[in-house]
Amino acid sequence: MFKYWSLKKYGKKLLPTLEKHYGVQDFYTPSQIRTVVYCKDFDPSYLPLAYLLYAAPQSLTETLETEFPRLDIQAYKREIIGYLEQQSYRDHFQKLQEVMNQ
Repeated sequence: MFKYWSLKKYGKKLLPTLEKHYGVQDFYTPSQIRTVVYCKDFDPSYLPLAYLLYAAPQSLTETLETEFPRLDIQAYKREIIGYLEQQSYRDHFQKLQEVMNQ
């Protein structure tokens, strides 16, 4: 179950933290994302969400299959969307919405 505060932190604070440490980029490597999540007190149980938001599409599938082989990514996306809709938080997560609709 997704927690509002974890989603909010990933949606609002992860990108500025990545930019601070690695500069502004279109996408970040899984290693960069993982490092920030573990070193900057983000809940690592939502690491797949971080990859969905900020990893390059070409590395996303391989990374998720390697690190989370049992994760059904489509079900994961549906769960996030369902949680946001249920909680009426969608307006606060524009980037998250864009990724989930891909």
